[in-house]
Amino acid sequence: MLSHAEDKPPSRRLKRYWKVAVLANIKDDSMPKPDGVPPDAFADFDHIETIDAIRAALEADGHQTVFIHADADLPYALRDEKPDICLNIAEGLGGDAREAQVPALLELLQIPYTGSRVLANAISLDKTLTKRIWRDRSLPVAPFQEFNTGDEPLRTDLEFPLFVKPAREGTGMGVDMKAIVHNEKEVRERAHYIVNTYHQPALVETFLPGREFTVGLLGRSDAKLYSRHPEWYEKDGFHRFPILELDMAHSVTPMVYSQEAKSKDVGEEGAPGYFCPAKIEPELEKKLKHLAVRAHLLLNALDVSRTDIRLDKNGNPRVMEINTLPGLTPDYSDLCLQSAAQGIRYEDLILEILYLGASRWGMVEPRDIRLENHRKSR
Repeated sequence: MLSHAEDKPPSRRLKRYWKVAVLANIKDDSMPKPDGVPPDAFADFDHIETIDAIRAALEADGHQTVFIHADADLPYALRDEKPDICLNIAEGLGGDAREAQVPALLELLQIPYTGSRVLANAISLDKTLTKRIWRDRSLPVAPFQEFNTGDEPLRTDLEFPLFVKPAREGTGMGVDMKAIVHNEKEVRERAHYIVNTYHQPALVETFLPGREFTVGLLGRSDAKLYSRHPEWYEKDGFHRFPILELDMAHSVTPMVYSQEAKSKDVGEEGAPGYFCPAKIEPELEKKLKHLAVRAHLLLNALDVSRTDIRLDKNGNPRVMEINTLPGLTPDYSDLCLQSAAQGIRYEDLILEILYLGASRWGMVEPRDIRLENHRKSR
């Protein structure tokens, strides 16, 4: 007679080690940019060294890995490689919801993958839509307006100085010292530049002059059932990393977390200061973490995210944007800096993202919490 385990059909669930495909878009600084793209196009693509680090972390736990470029040949490569699961950090190749391209393809092919699903990745890249959702659910955001042409009447609740950036980009793209505007002439000039250069709307919002923070999260309501480190998680299933403060005082672009500033290595001259854990009052820390969880949940983000929050002129936190595909470059990306500040190894961070994702697809057996609690009470 077959045992319960033997009775199950062969599936990913029964495998201890998986073939993991790392999906990403790679930055090649030696290649000329195509005509008609912005000067900072592809700034959010990853270097191959990041892919190598992720693969090494996965292989340290016994998994087989392969790197697949997230380009137009991705469907064919997935067919040939037949991965058990994909660790997705692909940014996409254009369009107004490019970060949702790879998750949508994986859903179509029924291939398990990590991180947020299609809709959350699509919405989070659209900063205006994200702010509308948050505002309508009473999260504090700065007053804002989207410009499709740059000629729209300026809303009366927008007070100068204002901040202008592309509505559907990340990694500080389209952001430099000219993003801060002080009168209507400047706001229209900058909006026209964004619309014409990035071929998308310009997001105009009240400039926030206060301190800037980013809050990383892991988990979901049932994370403890599947995590290799259940002690990391609080009762609601989330692990809140130490808050990272971004100090722009000595940055190459003071007051502005620009793409130029982000591209510099930690500690390099002209780079922002990265302070983690941030030196803040307990009440502010509690509020920032609460806002990050709410921002994550309202977009239905999954397993991992990082939310940027800045203080207004009165010291009140305003939620700016969320990254549902946070960077994973060791010793550089914000989430990795937060993880390291807490003493969490890079390998454990990557594997946690993998196993949280795999558990959604029935690839990880839930632990018996009742049995564990019984053992602890003895």
